[in-house]
Amino acid sequence: MDALRTPEERFTGLSGFEYQPKFVTLGDGLRMAYVEDGPADGEPVILMHGEPTWSYLWRTVMPAVAGAGRRVIVPDLIGFGRSDKPVDRDAFSYAGFVEWCRDFAFDALDLHGLTWVGHDWGGLIGLRLAAEHPDRFARFIATNTGMPTGDQPMPDVWLRFRAMSRTAPVFDVPRLVQTGCAGDLAPEVLAAYDAPFPDESYKAAVRVMPDLVPAEPDNPAAPANRAAWQRLSTWDKPFLCVFNSDPITGGMGRVIPKLVPGVTSVTLPGTGHFLQEDTGPELGAAIAQFLDDTAKS
Repeated sequence: MDALRTPEERFTGLSGFEYQPKFVTLGDGLRMAYVEDGPADGEPVILMHGEPTWSYLWRTVMPAVAGAGRRVIVPDLIGFGRSDKPVDRDAFSYAGFVEWCRDFAFDALDLHGLTWVGHDWGGLIGLRLAAEHPDRFARFIATNTGMPTGDQPMPDVWLRFRAMSRTAPVFDVPRLVQTGCAGDLAPEVLAAYDAPFPDESYKAAVRVMPDLVPAEPDNPAAPANRAAWQRLSTWDKPFLCVFNSDPITGGMGRVIPKLVPGVTSVTLPGTGHFLQEDTGPELGAAIAQFLDDTAKS
């Protein structure tokens, strides 16, 4: 398929993000990027971003998790960051993102005993993988995310966001990230979120992702998500929710513990949707503590 690759010079001198990229080629020929921290033989922990960010989102979370002796793996979804970016919106689907991530984690890296930390779309994808491949997982951690089925209405603010994604002449990624934060981001941080997208032709994934969310019950992904929730109702491994009062995903912090057994919940107050930007080191410490506590148990 036709895909663009962001020139590497766009990522030169990023603020607070000096990790060297690595790449795997997926089964359909697309190249998926990631960075790593921590010991290579440590227990694997994937930190997965969502819309419209990339692995840069986790830069202040990574040190605490890697410092706890884990192998921290932080990918860029296809269409984001340093990963290849198909130009046709029809190249993207919910099932396609799940398959790309399955290929990355299980075929390319052959990870076992995995802890998946999923934020936003990183959770929509990771929850499906956890339900469909539980033997690969040791734990799951959800941060401001969920797995909609279309059986409950989406918030009006999200519907407005979806409409904007479809029609806005320019999809302003830095502005969207700033809107999702409680504090003001520095200009160099905003520039880092703009780096993967030299122009609008690189933004097919950013544009189409809201349409892939099962906001209506007849969405093509809705049946698979319903089946995933059914499987997760018998989940028997550690599960942590780290949420706040985000207007779009905050409610899932109350829903998930009702649907998944044995969930531990943590609230990080004073944060926006992108709590990694507002309280990254605190989030990293909470993740590291959960990993240590559940390893002992």
